[in-house]
Amino acid sequence: MSAPVLTEPAPPSAPSASKRSSWYGYLRQPTVALSVLVLLVMVLMAVFAPLIADEPSGAGPDVLQSPSGAHWFGTDDLGQDVFAQVVWGTRTSLVIGLAASLIALALGTTIGLAAAYFRPIDAVATVITDVMLALPTLPLMIMLAAVVSPSVVTLTLIIGFFAWPEVARLIRSQGLVISAMPYIDGARVLGATGWRIVTREILPAVVSLMIVSVLLTASRAVISEAGLSFLGLGDPDAWSWGRILLNAQRSGTIAIAWWQTLFPSLAILLLVLAATLAGMRFNDSRDPRRNGG
Repeated sequence: MSAPVLTEPAPPSAPSASKRSSWYGYLRQPTVALSVLVLLVMVLMAVFAPLIADEPSGAGPDVLQSPSGAHWFGTDDLGQDVFAQVVWGTRTSLVIGLAASLIALALGTTIGLAAAYFRPIDAVATVITDVMLALPTLPLMIMLAAVVSPSVVTLTLIIGFFAWPEVARLIRSQGLVISAMPYIDGARVLGATGWRIVTREILPAVVSLMIVSVLLTASRAVISEAGLSFLGLGDPDAWSWGRILLNAQRSGTIAIAWWQTLFPSLAILLLVLAATLAGMRFNDSRDPRRNGG
């Protein structure tokens, strides 16, 4: 009788090495590296805004100055530096975008996972999600923002509340696939509770999709904040990219002071493109069909 063939177990460091290799391959992509660099620069700009530029306030002598060495992004009709406005606006826009995306992620993931595993909940959650997706989001956000006191907190809550259905739909679709896997049936046969299966088995399998959802939802939240602030529904005491655009529109200098709208618009465009590309490439890198798996 031949001796049984023993397979040497993989060293404990193999999974971490595989993860490091996966992250290295992800960051090696030129579009990913550039996107991550843009996001990192904006985060640092938001964190260290007081060290980069003084918070714009009052009026200055240099009114409607075009971009120059003294004022990189020019000045507005009050003589305030537009570069300082963009820097301080980065802080508010990023905070609202990230916080709103986390709210949407928490609601969407909870509802999506519950709908994917618990069949009685699925019917109700699907109907609610479909109704929310069918609603005209922008008019409803405008209506709510108009009836409450404008602030960073209220904008964050409003945007986050209307952003969760898309996250829930993505998480539910992936959760349904995971729920049909044989190891889920095995866990159920071994006596695992539904809560344990959802939190220990299904949730880790959708983490990559959650990361993608955060990036994409945050970029949409920044656009929503800019739109609401441009309509005068933002926090009047906090600088944001939408408020810069609103000031340019109210002062009537859009036609003659192009720099007032160009640079905040470029900031919004760069952030949305960077977050979207980073999220899409991350999703592609985790897809085994694209990696030859």
